[in-house]
Amino acid sequence: MPQERSRHAARTRRPWRRLNRGDLAILSCGVVAFLSITFGSPLLEQEQAPSHAGAQASASMTPGAAPSRSAAAPIAVTGTPDATSAPVQATPAAVPAVAAPAGPQLPAAAQPVHIRYPSADLDVAIHPLDLDGAAQSSRTIEPPATKDGYWLTPFGIPGTGSGNTTYVIGHSWEGADAPFNHLSSAASVGDRFQLETAAGTITYKVDSVTTYVKSTLKDSPVWDMVPNRLVLISCFTEDPWGKNVVVTASPAAA
Repeated sequence: MPQERSRHAARTRRPWRRLNRGDLAILSCGVVAFLSITFGSPLLEQEQAPSHAGAQASASMTPGAAPSRSAAAPIAVTGTPDATSAPVQATPAAVPAVAAPAGPQLPAAAQPVHIRYPSADLDVAIHPLDLDGAAQSSRTIEPPATKDGYWLTPFGIPGTGSGNTTYVIGHSWEGADAPFNHLSSAASVGDRFQLETAAGTITYKVDSVTTYVKSTLKDSPVWDMVPNRLVLISCFTEDPWGKNVVVTASPAAA
């Protein structure tokens, strides 16, 4: 009898078998199915995060309800990845344009009445001289036979707002001393002199002293329009019949 019981026990015992991967998969599916039936929530479904970098997505997983799918708000182009404000970059200060040096303050444009040029011993009154059309076009101008200066009215007016060159001419005298004679011998670049006008006094600085053959003067740059330039013209004392002396000057600080 004991021997018979021993055989029966041997038949009823079964050796213990380890679970393989297939068994685990079957077991897992069973557990998931049980939980799904019990709670009714799709636990395997997850929100898919947007693929673009920096976006943030979250799903509200309320039991018994489908997860809310709120779209992730894009981060502003000025934002940083952690949604804080980006540091404001300072705009480089504009480089100020280099302004041209301001010229000397001039009185309003007005008729010239007197010139004082100490180094050339020129101190004379100035009178207006009107020109007819022929004289203007030919640039052949004969002032009255005096020792004063003459302002050519069809051209520039000295002072603020001037749009052309101002011309003052005068005779040099052969065989006699005259104020304009000294332009030929004493005028030099850099000299300063004063032109008195009906509105005030303007200081000029000599830019050039040039001698021209009279026949070429009418086609020279002397007649270029240069606002507020002053040109003094007389006969060249060493050749009064064939040449002219021309002094050009620009306004200077007093």
